[in-house]
Amino acid sequence: MQVDPSVVTAIAELAQLQLEEEDLQENIDSMSNILALVDQMQSVDTSAIEPMANPLDAVQTLRPDEVTEPDRREAFQSIAPATEAGFYLVPKVIE
Repeated sequence: MQVDPSVVTAIAELAQLQLEEEDLQENIDSMSNILALVDQMQSVDTSAIEPMANPLDAVQTLRPDEVTEPDRREAFQSIAPATEAGFYLVPKVIE
């Protein structure tokens, strides 16, 4: 893609950036370099490479799914201002 002043100006406007005239050429060069790097990365053959979920090949250690605390629902609901059928009732805040 050819980067010209109109492209840089349009992107700066979309990003709500004020771009000074003397910074225009520097931004054109930067965008051109970025796009050249993207083109270079796109040209690499990655067809034989599997996608990685984790770059460290680490496995997440999971704890066993066991209950570790007693059920205190009745105790908590007994001190709540209002409950019904096991649910906490709260005031309506949206009409």
